[in-house]
Amino acid sequence: MIRLAGIDIGNDSVKLVLNGQNEPIVIPNVISPGYERHILQEEESPLQALDVMVYSPKLKKKNQRYFVGLLASEDQDNAELEDTDNKATSDQALIVALTALAYAAAISGPSQAQPQPGGGFVSADEAEYIIGTGLPVRTFAQFHRTFEERLVGEHEVTFLSTPKLRGRTIRVNIRRAIISVEGAAALFHMATHENLQVRNEELYYGCIGVCEIGALTTDFPVVKRMSIDNQFSTGEQLGRAAYLDGIIRDVEDQYGYKFPSRAKLIQRIRREDYTIRLLGEGQADIKPIVDQYFSRAAQKIVDLIRKRWKKYPDIQCFYVLGGGAAALRPYIIEAAENLRLRFVENSELQNVYGYLKLARNRLNQMEGGTAIV
Repeated sequence: MIRLAGIDIGNDSVKLVLNGQNEPIVIPNVISPGYERHILQEEESPLQALDVMVYSPKLKKKNQRYFVGLLASEDQDNAELEDTDNKATSDQALIVALTALAYAAAISGPSQAQPQPGGGFVSADEAEYIIGTGLPVRTFAQFHRTFEERLVGEHEVTFLSTPKLRGRTIRVNIRRAIISVEGAAALFHMATHENLQVRNEELYYGCIGVCEIGALTTDFPVVKRMSIDNQFSTGEQLGRAAYLDGIIRDVEDQYGYKFPSRAKLIQRIRREDYTIRLLGEGQADIKPIVDQYFSRAAQKIVDLIRKRWKKYPDIQCFYVLGGGAAALRPYIIEAAENLRLRFVENSELQNVYGYLKLARNRLNQMEGGTAIV
């Protein structure tokens, strides 16, 4: 049985949703070199301690141990994607994506592999996938085939010290990867029902501008009657990561407090928890620093939207989407003044739902005979 999944390999987190399930799996896109952990108390959830050995012929280091996601976000030797990275060719992006797909398969049911004495399993569980995913506007044309080739094939993920999954090996076989354009996929999700029938005629048949703010890139696809305008769609090598790095730097300079990763800072901002603890029971409010950087980011985004809209006045409305839209929304509304922009709830998840729908739509156009779940 082949699983159908949408996976948004974001530069700050990987979001995965399986066909027939609404609840996404979200894993911060952070890795660090793995090692034998000294565990005093086992974590409650597997997602808190993704400790994996990843084998893939597409990786430069084909069989390495990594801490992934939340576990890596606390590690001093962790790595997050930088603006020079390209997710289509990035080993880190592939490692986190494969871990997410293996995790989704592992939690879907008990292992069918034969257990061995002392723990672990003699063989691997098989997980076959057809996936929908995407790339930014500026890299799609040149790299979508490379991205597809890196994803498709057989890979293997073994969970090591991960609670509830210790010793499980998942052989991830990606049969097909359907690559779309970030932002445009989100719009397709917003315009259609789950059965892919038209839900919103304005979005489906209109000329819509999208500003999709990611960690490292901001995409401006223009979608006319659900087709991407090749001339006016563009992207900027600008995301919220640079502003998050500035906040981390200023907080450390002013208060001596260092966030171990952008992921940890993002968690704080999402919780609206701006109070940090200082040595000797002191505390400090970092919201003024966050406001300063996010106001600058919002002004830059609004200026870019005005520029795009002026170039193509046939655009009926502009949607601001992505993880950056969720974080920057009040700042963008303030900076926009009389410029009317549209936002949606859970904007960081619109792409992944769109990738799943686009993959399902493509499969519907193909010949039958393959059992899909």
